[in-house]
Amino acid sequence: MAFDLVIDIENTPGALARVASAVSDAGVNLAAATCIGSGERAELHILVPHAEAAKHSLAIAHVAVTREREVVVVDVEDNPGVLADLARRIAKAGVNLDLVYIATRNRVVFGAPDLDALKAALDGRATAARRGAGGGAGRA
Repeated sequence: MAFDLVIDIENTPGALARVASAVSDAGVNLAAATCIGSGERAELHILVPHAEAAKHSLAIAHVAVTREREVVVVDVEDNPGVLADLARRIAKAGVNLDLVYIATRNRVVFGAPDLDALKAALDGRATAARRGAGGGAGRA
């Protein structure tokens, strides 16, 4: 499984380095990160395969995780139209997305209020991503 952890951080130089260091100190691979916010605070999303280890190490570094959720990670080809095809497939199933970002190794991260419906919409693609989520070194 893969987990999206949300951290409310100060939007200052070194904030990302502090989070990335804490996660790597726990031996957890940081498979993706996206940060939203241009003011004094920012919302940092990180993708990790092992939420508990990452959260523990972040707590030791005095960094609080404000939200945590399981997400679906799909391996994709790096070609035009791939995201559009996946988004159409999800929409056709009537699933509303509330999170999407790109991860390392040509993967797309999806989150939805109805995770089971999202997994069903992506059928074989999501199953393959879940198998690869925690099994290989550095996979999320």
